[in-house]
Amino acid sequence: MHPSRSQAFLVMTLLLPALTGCLWHTRKVPLAKMPPNVLSAPPGQLVDIVNKQYDALNSLSATVTFTATEGGELKGSEKTVTPFSGYILLRKPESLRVIGYLPVVHTVAFDMASDGTTFRLEIPPRSKAIEGPNSISQVSSNSFENMRPYMFVDSMLIPSIQPADQLSVTADSTTVIDPKTRKLEIRPEYLLTVQRRNDDSNLLQVERVIHISRIDLRPIEEDIYGPDGQVQTQAIYGPLQTYGSEQFPGTITIKWPLQEQQILVTIQKLRVNLQLEDSTFQLAIPRGMAVQQLK
Repeated sequence: MHPSRSQAFLVMTLLLPALTGCLWHTRKVPLAKMPPNVLSAPPGQLVDIVNKQYDALNSLSATVTFTATEGGELKGSEKTVTPFSGYILLRKPESLRVIGYLPVVHTVAFDMASDGTTFRLEIPPRSKAIEGPNSISQVSSNSFENMRPYMFVDSMLIPSIQPADQLSVTADSTTVIDPKTRKLEIRPEYLLTVQRRNDDSNLLQVERVIHISRIDLRPIEEDIYGPDGQVQTQAIYGPLQTYGSEQFPGTITIKWPLQEQQILVTIQKLRVNLQLEDSTFQLAIPRGMAVQQLK
């Protein structure tokens, strides 16, 4: 007759004190420090925080520095482009203009404009332009062609949570090395998961996960998922900086994990809630320039 699980567990418990010297080995590990104050909030308050932050800004104009990095574990190497300056103009819900300048010579490296439905991208150094819809109807084998303006817009401003969204909240924590003290710190956070129900089934599809710090209840990261269930875009928000009377993250790191590409946006100057005309988000392609059509 075989002993039951509970009986076997009891036997092991009785034997452990006698075998401790043989079975246990202790080693020191780095001590991680927990923040002195960890805040708690109900799900409704977390939703209010996200929505109030989104509702407070209707438009923004930012002078920035871009630092682009490509590569990683899949490619086996990583290269970083020399930082270059530029501008970002954004008007809700999805109008966007992004201009980047070549280092040193300060001529236009690229100019992208989107009205929320279609976009145009001009690349003067290559005498080339790209245009197409904001949404992807046909996935390209070229990862660059799958990157669309809405991914940038949703990273700069975390979209508000809609009544139709299905939500869940979990508590989690990450352990990081403090850049100043070089010691381990535990950073507790809430994970606010936004889901939509698939019309063709009862399955819920994750659209995005918003990370909210439990130190100050501020959104610090947003993970945006594609229809295939993979993380399409990650936006990581740096510490708040004061620009005039406004507070806004001083840096936003936008990552595209599948393409192993990222752009670090460092904000130098910022103005919000300006009156931006439709013409700001329109771009005329020079006559004779080669234009690539995306689907």
